[in-house]
Amino acid sequence: MECTAGASALSTGMAESDVLKALSQIIDPDFGTDIVSCGFVKDLHINEASGEVSFRLELTTPACPIKDMFEQKANEVVAVLPWVKNVHVTMSAQPARPIFSEQLPAGLQKISNIVAVSSCKGGVGKSTVAVNLAYTLVGMGARVGIFDADVYGPSLPTMVSPENRLLEMNPEKGTIIPTEYLGVKLVSFGFAGQGRAIMRGPMVSGVINQLLTTTEWGELDYLIVDMPPGTGDIQLTLCQVVPLTAAVIVTTPQKLAFIDVAKGVRMFSKLKVPCVAVVENMSHFDADGKRYYPFGRGSGSQVVQQFGIPHLFDLPIRPTLSASGDSGMPEVAADPQGEVAKTFQNLGVCVVQQCAKIRQQVSTAVTYDKSIKAIRVKVPDSDEEFLLHPATVRRNDRSAQSVDEWTGEQKLQYTDVPEDIEPEDIRPMGNYAVSITWPDGFSQIAPYDQLQMIERLVDVPKPTPTPA
Repeated sequence: MECTAGASALSTGMAESDVLKALSQIIDPDFGTDIVSCGFVKDLHINEASGEVSFRLELTTPACPIKDMFEQKANEVVAVLPWVKNVHVTMSAQPARPIFSEQLPAGLQKISNIVAVSSCKGGVGKSTVAVNLAYTLVGMGARVGIFDADVYGPSLPTMVSPENRLLEMNPEKGTIIPTEYLGVKLVSFGFAGQGRAIMRGPMVSGVINQLLTTTEWGELDYLIVDMPPGTGDIQLTLCQVVPLTAAVIVTTPQKLAFIDVAKGVRMFSKLKVPCVAVVENMSHFDADGKRYYPFGRGSGSQVVQQFGIPHLFDLPIRPTLSASGDSGMPEVAADPQGEVAKTFQNLGVCVVQQCAKIRQQVSTAVTYDKSIKAIRVKVPDSDEEFLLHPATVRRNDRSAQSVDEWTGEQKLQYTDVPEDIEPEDIRPMGNYAVSITWPDGFSQIAPYDQLQMIERLVDVPKPTPTPA
């Protein structure tokens, strides 16, 4: 009896191994890793007697553009196993929590990705892109919010028509409850009963900060931030208050637009926010079977080439695109099968895939390898991986606790840090740094730039065998 039970357990183990081996043929194109290593396969149940296999594929976003492909391939690769008669695959999504959520205001703690849509120039259709992108992502299955960050000229009240056009306050918590239209949560100064504001810059920064951080956004997969034009104090405040995952840049074909956009891309670059796509609006129109480019060509492709931004999308000059913005019904909702909606569908796929890729790179950028007692660093967008000694990292802390802010004198002495110190926890902070917690309770903020400058481990220690 025991022998049979042992054999059955052994064969179940082999059957599970067969299924996982088959599923590991499926590669996630965003992460470049198979779906088993990504941890997507959950609740695997095998009944060998009836030849039935069931499992769940848990993706990182409900808007995954290739979820149907994953489901189909998973069915196919498991079904070809000789002993399998029936395969049952269910799909689910467990969106990644925001990176370093404990440091964020309560309202932002359940937002997985925050995407800025920016033009750095007024009148190029940035709000049109932001709103249509948001409704495209909803159509892909995501939970989405839009934050209209323009206090001087809020566009959102014109572009969408929610029944409730006033933001409500939760008197007990002192928080803002967003209004909603066609499944998207909305916050704009234009819904605050103020209309357009006349106020000085520092006041505007405060209003934007308050609106954004005290709103009860709830659980969102994507919060689209419609940035105000320019690259000044308001934009910097926004980028510092909110851990932006990525930015989408909107431009028009004129040279003047390119000059302003270049400023914006440089600002995002300094703030370590990756620009993942450029949208060239009002780029062309079709008439008499020909395509015309009235403003010339090349501003968008110039941005893409000069700054290495991976994707470029063209939007036509189309009366319905601006009219739908003025009518309160976004174009992608009014004509979901049209040419404009197809372009936005491609932009939506790009944003989803790039955000997933960025998060993956950030979450694995700095890790501690216990077997060799070294910190591994692989900075996003770099192919190079290097090792650092934990004590060296701790001794290179540049915070006020380690270095006198006024004199530059080193307060933390070399001998204060034991040679065999090991980090207790390493967590990403946005796209630019990690927070390392040490045994003495000290939390060190280590920007990637700084880690790249630290003396590296050349003699790699041999792995210490882990006790069985």
